[in-house]
Amino acid sequence: MKNSIIAILFFVAGIICAKLQVVPECVLNSDFTFHILCIQMLFVGICMGAEVNRSILLIKSLHVRILLVPFTAITGTLLGALLFSLFVSKMPVSDLLAIGSGFGYYSLSSIYISEIRGETLGIIALLANIAREITGLVFTPLLAKYFGKLAPIAAAGATSMDTCLPIITSSTGKNYAIISVFSGTVLTILVPFLITFILNVM
Repeated sequence: MKNSIIAILFFVAGIICAKLQVVPECVLNSDFTFHILCIQMLFVGICMGAEVNRSILLIKSLHVRILLVPFTAITGTLLGALLFSLFVSKMPVSDLLAIGSGFGYYSLSSIYISEIRGETLGIIALLANIAREITGLVFTPLLAKYFGKLAPIAAAGATSMDTCLPIITSSTGKNYAIISVFSGTVLTILVPFLITFILNVM
């Protein structure tokens, strides 16, 4: 929750700075976001590399069944985006699918979408994926109670491996923590590939 609030505050601060015209022209007219994206990808790679041994042991113990968790999260998210497209006729279906493909990873997905489709859609992706993370943080206990212990893992998306992991663990038990990390890791890796594919191919 704290990280989401900080991200929103920085987002609002950016809007205010732009409106007050206190941002240097060199920042506005450069590939500043691309350089930040490269740095983020570096740290994502470091995080993924640190979890390699743990992920291998997990796959060996649970076999193919564990793949059903991120697969369900992906399928549910994309079906939800398709359903939502019936009510938002002014937005292309590919844009809605790309926003959903952020899986709660608001920082990376919004930058990717901004680079490919423009800042307006990037802002929408940022807010939508922040909302998904906050939903995971707030409603995890209810989801676990009424829909099963895997429900909050799927709902949290990519954030099930970090931000939402403590609340998921406390609501589902330690045995589900590894599944949560694995699902979040898979979704985090897929975010840039799915977004790029959807926006460039569809």
